Amino acid sequence: MKTKKYILFLLGFVGLTAFTILAINNYEVTKDFSIEFKSKDPSGSFKIMEGQIDFDEKDLDNSNFDFKIDVRSISTGNGMMTKKAQTPEWFDSAKHPYAKFKSTKVEKKEGNLYNITGNLTIKGITKTVTVPANYSKSGSKITFKGTFNINRIDFKVGKKSTAVPDIMKVNFEIPAQGN
Repeated sequence: MKTKKYILFLLGFVGLTAFTILAINNYEVTKDFSIEFKSKDPSGSFKIMEGQIDFDEKDLDNSNFDFKIDVRSISTGNGMMTKKAQTPEWFDSAKHPYAKFKSTKVEKKEGNLYNITGNLTIKGITKTVTVPANYSKSGSKITFKGTFNINRIDFKVGKKSTAVPDIMKVNFEIPAQGN
C-alpha cells in the first residue's frame, strides 16, 4: 500500500513539474521584426534575425531573451556601402556572420517598460548593454519595441572617423509568437 501511495505521489509530482515547465511562456521571434540603425550617415537595417523569448511578467528572474542577427543581411540602401559593411574593417561577416544578444537580467520599470540587460556580441567582442523596451501582448503574440544607442567603436565596427559617427541609434520592434 505504501508503494502505491509513493508511486501516486511521484506521478503527481512529475505531473505538477511538467505542468509548471509547460506553463513557461515561450515565444519565437516572427519574420515581421525590424532592426534599424540610424545616424547622420550611414543608416540601414538588418533583414534576417531569429530568436527565442521566454517571458513571464510574474517571473522576470526566469525570463530570457536570446537573439541572433545575420549581419550579412544588412541593407543600407546603397549597394557599395552595403558591400563595404561586410568587409573586415566593418562587420567582417565572413569571420563573424552573426551579432548575438543573450539577456542576463530583466527588470520592470513603469507601465509596460522593461530594461533588458544582457551580453551583446558583435564581431567577436562581447559587451554588457541595457536595452529599454516597451512590451505589449495580443493573444499569443507579444512585441517588444524600443530605441537604444550603441558605440560602434566599442565593437571595432569601422574606425574612428569624422564621416561616420561613433554612436549609432538602434530602433527595434520584435514580435514573437507563443509556442
